[in-house]
Amino acid sequence: MSPLIQHRKPGRPKVKGLAELRREQILAAATEEFARRGFAGTDLQVVANRLDLGKGTVYRYFRTKEALFLAAVDRGMRLLTQRTNDAAARALDPLDRIIRATHEYLEFFDEYPEFVELFVQERAQFRDRSRPTYFAHRDANLGPWRALLRSLMDAGRIRRMPVDRITDVFNAALYGTIFTNYFEGRRQKPEVQAREILDVIFRGILGSKGRPRGREFSPASRVIRDRIREG
Repeated sequence: MSPLIQHRKPGRPKVKGLAELRREQILAAATEEFARRGFAGTDLQVVANRLDLGKGTVYRYFRTKEALFLAAVDRGMRLLTQRTNDAAARALDPLDRIIRATHEYLEFFDEYPEFVELFVQERAQFRDRSRPTYFAHRDANLGPWRALLRSLMDAGRIRRMPVDRITDVFNAALYGTIFTNYFEGRRQKPEVQAREILDVIFRGILGSKGRPRGREFSPASRVIRDRIREG
């Protein structure tokens, strides 16, 4: 069950923040219905029925089904960003912030796989959108992570390279993982997947005999380098 699905019994006095609460309730219910039935197959009356509301109430908050769907996807990214940022904020060490955020990211989508389904539907139903919601949110929230990576480079804790190269690799690894989990079934617990992703990214896969010596590549790693360059 998605968060924030609550019911207010008729006859109770209005409470502060009720409109925002109702909006979140509608979005939570809509997320589950869109994930279960698909965009085309979802009737807003079903969403309203889940909350004991009239269909007109749903339309007062969201003028169209498209607006409701896109707001539901946006909510998923808001919740994800809040959870990963909160997890990172609990860590004092910069590297631990990356570790905690990675764990929280995978745990979030393990808990709410319906948002992955909505990402798929958004790409299928709204191809005219210039930027999918996932990537719009990701790009808007990269600033603090870029700054953190630069600080780690300045401290000599990670090697120097373009910051966007690091964020691109991290994002591709995590984004690919949630879709693999969704379509093939999760084979490992989120915390295990997080540890393995971080181990490969932080430590790499080359052993001592395969690592570059100074500025030169060993014979084995030179082959890897050339293949990477060849694309």
